[in-house]
Amino acid sequence: MKHLRSLFDLAINEFHEVLALADELKRKMASGDRTELLKNRTLALIFEKSSLRTRVSFEAGMIQLGGAALYLTNDVGWRERESISDFVRVLAEYCDFLVCRAISHSTIEELASHNVIPVINGLTDQSHPCQALADFMTMQESIGNLEGKQLTFVGDGNNVARSLLNVCALGRMKFRLVGPKAYHISSKLFDRAREHAGWIDFDQCEEITPMIKDADFVYTDVWTSMGQEAESASRNAAFRPYQINASLMAKAPKHCKVMHCLPARRGLEISDDVIDSENSIVIAQAGNRMHLQKGLLVWLSRQNKITIA
Repeated sequence: MKHLRSLFDLAINEFHEVLALADELKRKMASGDRTELLKNRTLALIFEKSSLRTRVSFEAGMIQLGGAALYLTNDVGWRERESISDFVRVLAEYCDFLVCRAISHSTIEELASHNVIPVINGLTDQSHPCQALADFMTMQESIGNLEGKQLTFVGDGNNVARSLLNVCALGRMKFRLVGPKAYHISSKLFDRAREHAGWIDFDQCEEITPMIKDADFVYTDVWTSMGQEAESASRNAAFRPYQINASLMAKAPKHCKVMHCLPARRGLEISDDVIDSENSIVIAQAGNRMHLQKGLLVWLSRQNKITIA
């Protein structure tokens, strides 16, 4: 059974197939065509972390495809009344897909290990594949062919940054990470990304200027993610020199686009004048979450032979 536990689940050709489907569905929707490719199909969502974009984009996307989405709250007894094994096997009797937004990546792996329903990672401590795929789609829409273009991530080498490393390797983009050394990405991860994609152009350091002077995109995220609140004071102190502001962006090329996966802590990792600037594509990123995930759902349905078209 095909899942999306992380971007390591997608071969290069599959990566491009998902993107092409998302682009096709977005163009059709813009022309008024909402073909019900998943009519009468059901998507279940189980979230251990709150969300605006992940929840609404999946629910809206599934409705537009002719199906339905079920947001499962605590009353279903998730992790309380029964094992994950029993939970997912019963859920597969009712639903066609499962999106899980989990604290630990091991939860996604355990859900997928039973191979009874396609599992999509909606976010874990290690990975955020849907975000990175939508970001690639947004960058492609912004400047066209991305091969050889540079994405510079400023901040924590977190789940978003790690997924962006993967997506850049698959799409043959240069990826740069700049931030305090203690928050860099481990060499094991970029070795694995290189092995998976067969190619990588990656570097990371603590000095900002050399990392953004040739950037086509500058990306940042919150310095303190959900579950790290106890570290917020130390993280704010460590990352303060890395705020994306007008002074920093003056060192980047004029065409450089600004990205953020949202929600943003305005005044911390990014200033208002930058996130609201003409070069900002953060709202387009959020919008493409729905279009990318529609393409992903249709692609998974075809891979797992559960589609009507």
